Amino acid sequence: MILVTGAAGFIGSNFVLDWFETNNEAVVNLDKLTYAGNLQNLAGLQGNDKHIFVHGDIGDSALLTKLLSEHKPRAVVNFAAESHVDRSIHGPEDFIQTNIVGTFHLLEAVRTYWNSLPEKEKQDFRFLHVSTDEVYGSLGADEPAFTEKHQYEPNSPYSASKAASDHLVRAYHHTYGLPVLTTNCSNNYGPYHFPEKLIPLVIHNALAGKSLPIYGDGQQIRDWLYVKDHCSAIRRVLEAGAVGEVYNVGGWNENPNLEVVNTLCAILDELQPRTDGESYAKQITYVKDRPGHDKRYAIDASKIERELGWKPVETFETGIKKTVQWYLDNQDWVTNITTGVYRDWVQTQYSAVDKSNAK
Repeated sequence: MILVTGAAGFIGSNFVLDWFETNNEAVVNLDKLTYAGNLQNLAGLQGNDKHIFVHGDIGDSALLTKLLSEHKPRAVVNFAAESHVDRSIHGPEDFIQTNIVGTFHLLEAVRTYWNSLPEKEKQDFRFLHVSTDEVYGSLGADEPAFTEKHQYEPNSPYSASKAASDHLVRAYHHTYGLPVLTTNCSNNYGPYHFPEKLIPLVIHNALAGKSLPIYGDGQQIRDWLYVKDHCSAIRRVLEAGAVGEVYNVGGWNENPNLEVVNTLCAILDELQPRTDGESYAKQITYVKDRPGHDKRYAIDASKIERELGWKPVETFETGIKKTVQWYLDNQDWVTNITTGVYRDWVQTQYSAVDKSNAK
């Protein structure tokens, strides 16, 4: 049994789906179901008694204590986080509460639980904290990619809150001996991505005939990681990572935002052309850059390959085409999540579960 927090979100739900494709170990799924948490992502697991959904907050100490005591997980994988930079600029308080205070409450509950375990189970237990490359700040065009030793220089309320959570996880290992692992990933993309982020937003807007907004000159560079590759990396770190270590997870795919958008337009031109014969690139619109926009992120994923034998399977070319095809094949999911219909679906499908878990 493992406990996965934030497992109805983009990366968390992909992780749970991949988990059940690769093994038969049960998962307790704790998610607050904020705007980005969507149980439709996990609809394929309905009826699977090894997937136990609990509607709740990592800041709820009493609930955490109850879940840990009842289910006795051998590991906790923490995806729970507010993660959108733009939202953090306009409303940072939620990021402080979830990413810092919430992580603190989770660590405290896990520490108490871990200390209660028999010695063998205590040695085998792991707390894996999923973080971001944004904690490292921004790189110049010619600077080497982020390694695990790179100094933290967060530039947004989001990245600062994630940096704080990383420091708390590190401190709980060094102070209390809690067996932690931390992963810092680059920009993820793939199925079930909430359409506020660049790639799903562009696909959605293109098909809807809306403008495709590009911040500034569009030359902000990101390292793009297909979400299923990220999930396999987390499984590998959980399986064999050295306690107390940090592992950077990247796709070795640096691309400027403008190039990403043009690539998406070209794929859509091929797979679902506009009725007027024009390219979707005609919809590109340049907008004012956001405050403090980091210029470049790049992950050096040599350590995880060298020490754990992991490397990504997908190139950007293969991963992005799979992603576009998934969105074309799942327009009902897109419609539901952009109209809020999925919240009605959650209420119908899971109200009884939520009530039972609230007791």
